[in-house]
Amino acid sequence: MRIKKDDTVLVITGKDKGKRGKILKVLPEKGKIIVEGINIQTKHAKQTRKTPSEIKHQEGPVDASNVMYYDSKAKAPTRIGYRVEDGKKVRTSKKTGALLD
Repeated sequence: MRIKKDDTVLVITGKDKGKRGKILKVLPEKGKIIVEGINIQTKHAKQTRKTPSEIKHQEGPVDASNVMYYDSKAKAPTRIGYRVEDGKKVRTSKKTGALLD
């Protein structure tokens, strides 16, 4: 996966198309990510002896192919490429060519 935790992404398809958010968690084995404020799901928590019942709203996983990295310098979504600099592999923006890390 080319995107990492704390990257800002733009949703390009689905019910939340056009929304931006920060990546909270990456699930590479499933090819999914959890983005802040995207794909909100309702979870019902049963009552226990210590806690009352409640309805929780939390982010659900989104397929990684449904989002694009949002380049804040270019103010547009962009693809991510790799380049070797000083013997290290670094991520670059395909649109501007700037380093991301």
